Amino acid sequence: MSDQYEDEDDIILSELPTDELVEQMQDDLYDGLAEEVAEGTQILLDRGWEATRVLEEALVAGMTVVGVDFRDGVLFVPEVLMAANAMKAGMALLQPLLARSAAAGGGATIVLGTVKGDLHDIGKNLVGMMLKGANFEIVDLGTNVAPEAFAEAVNEHGADVVGISALLTTTMVGMKAAVEAVRAADPKAKILVGGAPVTDEFAAEIGADGFAKDAATAATVAQELLA
Repeated sequence: MSDQYEDEDDIILSELPTDELVEQMQDDLYDGLAEEVAEGTQILLDRGWEATRVLEEALVAGMTVVGVDFRDGVLFVPEVLMAANAMKAGMALLQPLLARSAAAGGGATIVLGTVKGDLHDIGKNLVGMMLKGANFEIVDLGTNVAPEAFAEAVNEHGADVVGISALLTTTMVGMKAAVEAVRAADPKAKILVGGAPVTDEFAAEIGADGFAKDAATAATVAQELLA
């Protein structure tokens, strides 16, 4: 991703201006460089950045590019796993700060899953990280989740919100069945949908309560649904 990648050893992260550091961190995340991502995360914190800002502007922004390139066939599973591991290295530093500072979620429980027939989870995982950082309790059902599995999870965990994700246009049509199953299980649970092909209009059409266009806005929308 970065033209500087070959000269990685010559880059001293602590000497970079903040805007260049953020760009370099995104490149390092894309390239799966866990130690560099962790170092950059700490530098931004030391420069006075809030943990939520580091998460959104450096880590989530970088991982969003990874997700797009994976969707478009530029990256493959091994590279994505390396990028995810690099993001975890940064999250290890941010999570304690996020847990202490964020009370917006109030401990509400959110069930997350990718709709039946869809095996993509990068976007869902990013949403989970953002929600966890906002002090929500996360129950991650994974991918290829059947409508009845969403319904069962709502009952089992007393979920306040159900987040349903889809990356493919061929699987997003299955969201309606998932929404209906959740409604039947618990009419009070709020339903949040998202994913590359999903729109606000489609969310309303299938009866969802809210739509998040990206991971960065998911926590805000979830908070609004519970307000």
